[in-house]
Amino acid sequence: MLSLNFQLLSAFIPTFFVVSITPGMCMTLALSLGITIGVRRAMWMMAGELLGVALVAAAAAVGVAAFMLNYPTAFTLFKYAGGAYLAWLGLQMWRSRGNMAMPENATAPRNISRLQLATQGFVTAIANPKGWAFFIALLPPFIDSDLPVAPQLTALILIILALEFLSLQLYAHGGRKLSEAMRDGAGVRTLNRVAGSLMILVGAWLAFG
Repeated sequence: MLSLNFQLLSAFIPTFFVVSITPGMCMTLALSLGITIGVRRAMWMMAGELLGVALVAAAAAVGVAAFMLNYPTAFTLFKYAGGAYLAWLGLQMWRSRGNMAMPENATAPRNISRLQLATQGFVTAIANPKGWAFFIALLPPFIDSDLPVAPQLTALILIILALEFLSLQLYAHGGRKLSEAMRDGAGVRTLNRVAGSLMILVGAWLAFG
């Protein structure tokens, strides 16, 4: 006996793709990092973000998210701290300072670690209350109550991660193309300000969204 409802899964794919490709905190972050550090290094942020998305989706499906939304004090403090950190990074980038800014001197080193990038992605995904609420609302209609839940949840999360990764790649590559068009001098400073502004926007979005 099949443990998956393929009709529901086939309907879920276009539904989630539309949601995933829509500009949001994580996509804006991918665009910003694509501009400043390139797609390859931004992959570490994507890894952290995908881990966070998987955790949020699984927790939402088993009801943990509902508990967090009903008792939001610690969660609120966490998202404020994450938002402030991202805004600080954005300010540094806007000023063409810090490890995440594109150096005006192409040979200047950028020492931001893989762990920092992964943590940034993870915090952005975890501390987004709209993400929690979205998964609470979206996942139940695509779970067949007549079939075992675990295989269905596994399939849904794998689809979510695949589509989310595709969307992150599209945004990061778009940022990279923009950076290639404005490589030197004033163009680099402009890109740092664009990327920094996007990062500040993500931080404000995370804290107050």
